[in-house]
Amino acid sequence: MVEACRIDPPDSDPVSAVLKWVLLVVAIATFGLLAWATVMTYRAAPPQPERLVSASGAVLMTNADIVAGKGGFQKADLMDYGSLYGMGSYYGEDYTASILVRLGTASREAAARAGGGSSFAALPPDQQAAATATMQRALQGIDLTRRDVILSDPVAAAVLQVRNEVAGALNIADPASGWTPAYSLTPTLARQTADFLVFSSLTTVARRPGVTWSWTENWPYEPLVGNTPTTNTFKWTWISFCFTFFAFGLVLFIYEFFLSNPDDAPMDPVLSTFRPLTRSQKRIGKYFLVVAALLLVQIGAGTIMAHSYYDRTSFYGYDVNKLFPFNFLRDVHIQAPIVWIGLSWIGTALFLAPAIAGGREAKGQHLLVDLLFWVTLFVVGGALIGDYLGIMGVIDQNWFWFGNQGLSYIQLGRFWQIGFFIGLALWSLLVMRALWPTQALWRTAAAQFWTGRIRMEHLIWASTINIAVLYVFGMIPLTGIEKSFTLTDFWRWWVVHLWVEQSFEFFAACMTAYLLMSVGLVSRKLAERATYFEIILIFLGGVIGTGHHLYWAGGPSMWVPMGSMFSFIEVLPLVLLIIEAINHYRLIRAHQEFKYRLAYTYVIGAAFWNFVGAGVFGGGTLNAPLVNYYEHGTFLTLNHAHTALFGAFGELAIGLIYFCLRYIHADHPRFSEKLGTAAFWFYNGGLVLWIVFNFFPIGWSQLDAVYEHGLAYARSSTFYGTVRFWQWMRLPGDVLFAIGAVLMAVDFIMKLRPLYPMALDGLIFRRALPVSSPAAE
Repeated sequence: MVEACRIDPPDSDPVSAVLKWVLLVVAIATFGLLAWATVMTYRAAPPQPERLVSASGAVLMTNADIVAGKGGFQKADLMDYGSLYGMGSYYGEDYTASILVRLGTASREAAARAGGGSSFAALPPDQQAAATATMQRALQGIDLTRRDVILSDPVAAAVLQVRNEVAGALNIADPASGWTPAYSLTPTLARQTADFLVFSSLTTVARRPGVTWSWTENWPYEPLVGNTPTTNTFKWTWISFCFTFFAFGLVLFIYEFFLSNPDDAPMDPVLSTFRPLTRSQKRIGKYFLVVAALLLVQIGAGTIMAHSYYDRTSFYGYDVNKLFPFNFLRDVHIQAPIVWIGLSWIGTALFLAPAIAGGREAKGQHLLVDLLFWVTLFVVGGALIGDYLGIMGVIDQNWFWFGNQGLSYIQLGRFWQIGFFIGLALWSLLVMRALWPTQALWRTAAAQFWTGRIRMEHLIWASTINIAVLYVFGMIPLTGIEKSFTLTDFWRWWVVHLWVEQSFEFFAACMTAYLLMSVGLVSRKLAERATYFEIILIFLGGVIGTGHHLYWAGGPSMWVPMGSMFSFIEVLPLVLLIIEAINHYRLIRAHQEFKYRLAYTYVIGAAFWNFVGAGVFGGGTLNAPLVNYYEHGTFLTLNHAHTALFGAFGELAIGLIYFCLRYIHADHPRFSEKLGTAAFWFYNGGLVLWIVFNFFPIGWSQLDAVYEHGLAYARSSTFYGTVRFWQWMRLPGDVLFAIGAVLMAVDFIMKLRPLYPMALDGLIFRRALPVSSPAAE
């Protein structure tokens, strides 16, 4: 039974009482500010004129062509081969940057010939400078706010030339660049897709009315067309660094002065005693097996992708692109971790909730746990199949619903997205039923919440609701595609960023603190204080901090100050995590008989990479506007993504699973930490090798190339050819990481065999378990 003291504990901690109200105010204020910023983004997104015409009145493209072309861009999943506004894959070109250079070069050539009939290369230096200045004025002077945008003859000729070249290349294989034909595009749709790409490039150079910068704040850096950083970018970089150093001191002062008191409060070790497994807990093991399988699938796709960077024509002699195009492999590689991390959290929350509730569970909970598993498996399997068939052109008319949406990290077709949301909503419901298995307990918990007596259990459940609700915003508009890529990407980041920096951090903070409390390492009072304070910082940094992804995507200029100031705050809760991790490690060392050492090894590793990967490699450096202006779309972002996503959230997910596995085995001596510990060090060794021998050598060279030549060159095949050795050096890290995944998968299978005995071997193993073991009951 759930002890009465845990149902309605006295609300006697004045610090927690204050932090609760601060959290409520911060949550309302940050989402209110984000709502206002959403309205401003809709108002200030690049307009799409009815027509682009030449000076003579010839129609070059229409609004209908641009909108249809955006659909073609998503249908062919071009975002997972290259990038638009720097958003997407770094394997191919950045379409906006490369097409911008081609437009500038072609316009300059047309202007040179119009002036005297000679090619640009044949002109003397002063006339070359004049032709370049003419080209820059013509491109920068394009007024996209007009219903009919009139282009000068040189620019109009360049638009037609580049549009036709891009359209022709979309359906032609280019093994040297790793490009496979866009199977889903008809010739007409390919031309319209090229129209969309050309128009998107024009938004990066055409100036906003009344200011001196473009619709993308002069991004990308391209001296040819006169795109350089704005004063806004310089100013807010300096201000953001000053603010961050001040905030560091303030947060550490508050933490040490108000929160980090000697922990003399009563302990509440709710999970320190092993109880017999409930029926639903016995059904959770299959979630963890799927986690291991998906991690192996992710690594397999990632290995082929990594090889493609240094040999684009084949995978050790086999033309893998014909069967699995690069963009499909990337879809698998970035969707798999979202699914397996999500499944691990779903499984662990459902496993631990009955233990928190004292071993009781609601009627039929085990059947609903099974239902959720099979629904999730159906959605994931269907989504991957639909993804592939959409890219290959098999799903044509209904690609938006059942194929691939073509948006990085949320590629799932809308039907599969809706199914995934239903699964998340069901998960939240099941966690509620598990934490409060009877109506009386649920009414008591609800009364506590609405009267402000919020406990850790409430926060855990609230974090599951948060994860489910924020996923909905990736489905705007629900039944079709958004006409503007700026607005599409705005909502995409609501899922990608807010999930990671707000929802995931919210869940991670709650679970980490609760597990520390539940095994008797810290008191409930200290755990709740730290959690409230950390969630306050997560809301401050994670919500408005979304703006650092929107600096250069065509949103309003106010995202530069808002995104930089708030995104820098994201580092602060990570500082607390590393401080707490050190304290937790000391506590664990003091408990020689501590039974969850392996689980907390991963939790502490997650805290380290959260600070290094998400903080140092992300919010602490790359989010600075001036740094991000040049770095955006380079391998340094890949470094941040890999170390943050796996290091922070992946290791935490694995740690939570090992916590459950240890609970399953109770005091049985068969539980060994050797394979799990070895996997931990292989994982972290792989991450370090990636940084030292791949991400940094390529990323810093790429950043130098942007400074010297512009982003278009830094993302070209020519540049990638100069760093081929460092592309090969990705291999050692891949090998270590893969070994870790295999060891972990074997360890999971061995530790879950008591729950899923198969044939004679399983029966023998089961008989070897003592009758008192929870797994044998």
